[in-house]
Amino acid sequence: MEKTEMQKLLDGEWYRLTDPEIAGRKTSSAALCQEFNAIPENEPEKQTAKAREIFGSAGKNLTVHSRLTVDYGKNIHVGDNFLSNYNLTILDIAPVNMGDNVWIGPDTDIYTVNHPLTAKGRQQRLGIGKTVNIGNDVWIGGHCTICPGVTIGNGVVVAAGAVVTKDIPDNVLVGGLPAKVIKKIEQ
Repeated sequence: MEKTEMQKLLDGEWYRLTDPEIAGRKTSSAALCQEFNAIPENEPEKQTAKAREIFGSAGKNLTVHSRLTVDYGKNIHVGDNFLSNYNLTILDIAPVNMGDNVWIGPDTDIYTVNHPLTAKGRQQRLGIGKTVNIGNDVWIGGHCTICPGVTIGNGVVVAAGAVVTKDIPDNVLVGGLPAKVIKKIEQ
């Protein structure tokens, strides 16, 4: 029996982006994000309740500001004391796991979906999901990009504007394009 496109996605294999089941996830999450983004900033309790409806799981003290854009939402798992500033995009076709005390600056993007390097692969509308893991006590500055398959360790600071393309060890400051370790942080 041949695998469904959803099973390929879940198994970390190339899948077709146009598959109705996969596309259907985006449709329902887009509606929830529209509802979230319509909530005024002076109603944080309503924002928190809607964010909890969107995310797969969230710990205590959840703060998410608008605009929020997600692919699916249910693949997003955040720990306690999560803070996201304005304009967070998480393309969570694969899981995005974040620990406790994660702060995310404005205009940050987290991607779990990648596409083929070949034109033929892109013409076939293929994608592949790669999990993103972010440890505890991480501060991601504004205008950052976290690429598919990246793991960010505990106690990390990602400088504003950084593009994280590779795993980051614990307790370091990283910055640049692509992000590189700038210095060790003594905790």
